Amino acid sequence: MSGSIVLQTLGAARDLGRLHEIAAVLAKHGFADLVRRLGIASGLEQAGRLLHLEGMRGLADKGREESVREALEELGPTFVKVGQILAGRSDLLPPTWTRELARLHQSAAPVPIEEIRAQLVEDLSSPPEEVFEHFDPEPLAAASIAQVHRARLLSGEEVVLKVRRPGIRQKVEADVRLLGRLAELAERELPELARYRPRSLVRQATRSLLRELDLRYEARNARRLFDQCRDGGIAIPRVHDRWTRERLLVLDFLEGPSMGEWLASGEGSAADRVRAAREGADAVLEMVFVHGFFHADPHPGNVLVLEDGRLGLVDFGMVGVLSDERRLEFLELLAGVSEGEVDRVVDVLLDWSHDGRVDEDVLREECAAFIERYRDLALRDLDTGALLADVTTLLRANDLFLPEDVALLLKVFVTLEGLGLELDPEFVMSRHVEPFAVRALVELRSPGAVARRGARLLTRLLTRVPRDGRRFLKRLRSGRAGVDIDVPQLDRFSAVVSRSANRVTIGLVTSALIVGTAICTSVAEEPLPAWLGFASSVVVGAWLILSILRSGR
Repeated sequence: MSGSIVLQTLGAARDLGRLHEIAAVLAKHGFADLVRRLGIASGLEQAGRLLHLEGMRGLADKGREESVREALEELGPTFVKVGQILAGRSDLLPPTWTRELARLHQSAAPVPIEEIRAQLVEDLSSPPEEVFEHFDPEPLAAASIAQVHRARLLSGEEVVLKVRRPGIRQKVEADVRLLGRLAELAERELPELARYRPRSLVRQATRSLLRELDLRYEARNARRLFDQCRDGGIAIPRVHDRWTRERLLVLDFLEGPSMGEWLASGEGSAADRVRAAREGADAVLEMVFVHGFFHADPHPGNVLVLEDGRLGLVDFGMVGVLSDERRLEFLELLAGVSEGEVDRVVDVLLDWSHDGRVDEDVLREECAAFIERYRDLALRDLDTGALLADVTTLLRANDLFLPEDVALLLKVFVTLEGLGLELDPEFVMSRHVEPFAVRALVELRSPGAVARRGARLLTRLLTRVPRDGRRFLKRLRSGRAGVDIDVPQLDRFSAVVSRSANRVTIGLVTSALIVGTAICTSVAEEPLPAWLGFASSVVVGAWLILSILRSGR
């Protein structure tokens, strides 16, 4: 692809500087060949921005996975978000990649208070020193999108302020714009990357990032989880709506170290760690199976060990939402494996993937072999981690893909099991899953639940039919209606018909030449004109035959 076409694809001149930076970072970490194959280097050179790839080749002596992680971290929050999404896509990537990408973090140097003061004053309508009894100008933590400061309200309540970095929205929006165009290029120019659906992953990352940039979205998530866990054993900080804005989130301060810090310090007895593993797993599983709304990133940095012994959760930018139908599908998968019912498992995987190209007979055979390893095991005795790993291996082998909500759910299960084993070497995830799963399965299969799902389905159907009908009639009136038919054997049939027509055509031409020769030699009084006409026919016939042979039609 020529550089000018690349530049046209990659868009406006305002993005050229960032594009140059992206290409340089990729080359620095050993991906100069990728930059070339995408045509970025030639495009930048035509725009007057030279990129010296030769001197950067081979600088990355690490493993491919580590080089990708480091490149994504250096490129900033947009690329880190894509990597974090990929870390949860075990249906797309093998374990070596997902483990490495799970190490991605968004820590960054804090922004000095002088640089965010004007923004704080605008959002609070007053200087922070007038709004709060105490405001700490030194941040507790800093990430690439926001940083956290501690403060005390005039009422005496301890709070934290999550403040969005100035100018971060413009940078993220430019990055997702560029990343979307690069994803289009990758799908078109790099066939080996197409199966990972880069455009779909970038769209998912874009949605997630734009939500995280609006701290009011995180406030809504925190409020909903606070209501869910009000009577539970896990603490969710209360949102202070009076001060919360798009660029500012004010929450109760939860006193205590993160789970990672607590484990590293060696504090707490073995019994404390076992209790933390049990209570943390049960709290998140209740979110999943009872409420269908859950914290989707419960890693050790987001789990706090409070002074009163309870666990607390922070950072609500990433949450998962499961409909009743999706929860039932997941439970049917677990039950199908436990009870050895191959068809139930196959049906769930096909419903999740929405891919009609899979060979169902092969998938059924592989599912039967997979299920055989877990046959006759009760749900509480299943090795949940191994089972989910086998499911994702099966999906990758058959080019099937998980929907976004299920991919998030599997990521949470993997994170929970890893944290549980770190706290308690005897931790068995399935023993915590089983009571919630059984209760949810009974509830979701009850006549009332079935009737509610049927009513919702009927309502959607009755609502969509008139709307779809109007759209079809509108397209029909405008002459834009069409029907796409995809018959796998149609191309083969067309080729057979084409070859048959070729043979018929060549046969007719040959027959005409034979007849012409006979006529010329037997009836012509003046043989020269007749033979000239015959020779012309031979030339035209030969030209026709050559044309057919060259075109293949």
